[in-house]
Amino acid sequence: MSSPPREANPRWKVILASLSLVVAGSVWVSGLVGSLSRPSVNPALSLQQQELSVLAEPAVPETLRPLLLGEDPRQVLLDSLDQSPALQLNERQSLLLTLLKGEEPAADGQASVPGDPLLDQLLCEKRLSDASACIDQSAADAAFWRLAFSGLLPLGSALLGCAFLLIQGWRLFRGTARPWPAVKGPALTLIDMALLVAGGFVVISALGVPLVAVPLTAALTAGLASPRREAVSVVISYSVMALPSLLILLRQLKALPATQLPPGGWMQWRPRPFGSAIGSALAGWFMVTPVVMLTGWLLVRLLGDPSGSNPLLELVLASRDPLALALLAFTAVILAPLFEEIIFRGALLPVLARRLGSSWGVLLSALFFAMAHISLGELAPLTVLGIGLALLRLSSGRLLPSVLMHALWNAVTFLNLLLL
Repeated sequence: MSSPPREANPRWKVILASLSLVVAGSVWVSGLVGSLSRPSVNPALSLQQQELSVLAEPAVPETLRPLLLGEDPRQVLLDSLDQSPALQLNERQSLLLTLLKGEEPAADGQASVPGDPLLDQLLCEKRLSDASACIDQSAADAAFWRLAFSGLLPLGSALLGCAFLLIQGWRLFRGTARPWPAVKGPALTLIDMALLVAGGFVVISALGVPLVAVPLTAALTAGLASPRREAVSVVISYSVMALPSLLILLRQLKALPATQLPPGGWMQWRPRPFGSAIGSALAGWFMVTPVVMLTGWLLVRLLGDPSGSNPLLELVLASRDPLALALLAFTAVILAPLFEEIIFRGALLPVLARRLGSSWGVLLSALFFAMAHISLGELAPLTVLGIGLALLRLSSGRLLPSVLMHALWNAVTFLNLLLL
């Protein structure tokens, strides 16, 4: 254990922390409820996958057809488009639906569509009696590899993760699992954490910073076209919103006595050995993957498709600009893991674990982490992910593996969106 936290918080600090908790609670509750009005990206992802299946069909080996395509990918796509309200279908999807039904498209829909191999193929089949002459084999091969990677990677990761979980469970049962190191972290109090998370992360960042960030991003992106404008706005807004919490934490750490500083520093980064940090991150990612997938599956089975997807996912799906995608990837894979792990696993988790016990520390830090994403539909899966990140932080005694695991999770999610 590290040195005990500081005691005797001033009255003003207790009052400020209490007010911050009340305001942060109302912001999170209203945000979670409001997230239900945001659309889910799952229907769009499902349609993308179904279109990819139709395009890839000529290139899929017979042995993989049941796994990747199902029975009739064209009928599945037709049913999905036909069941969507007409007002929700864009012009391209309406043309797809017309062609899949075997109907004659309007005169303005007869032209070839550059860069859209699926529409090109369906329009060609409408003109020619020999459908095989309309197959673009290179496009079919590319679609097959995209479909295989996006479908088999999660499945393979989940199976390997189950194997890791079984091995870890067996070690725990046999009593041969490696003991966890003592919890070390900032010698701060629960009041300090309330000021950091509720006051800095929620109240200042969510309510105060937008007053500065919105006009700043508007001025800096005025000359940019969409989607680069939105991508640059995301990077600037996220960076500015992270600043208050980091400054508060830096101030809190500087106020701690240097004599209490544990080996490895207050945040316990401990970057060396770097190889073992990567190995721990990979193992943690594999083990949490099947649990998060199961949680998401149960959520859909019990409550239906949840609303309130992260707006960043919609930006990635809608963007085809390489620079915009690179900026969004930088935010998701670099900025978000660094900032969120410093706050939730670097500062909050050790303080909660030391004061309330490791179990409560893991659970509460994961719940706050999930609530901070302001998405009721993603609350349960993100809580499970947060539990996995917290367990990795405590079991490794280091912060770096959690940052790498978080970055890996976001990177794989981002890659799957690009493939679809």
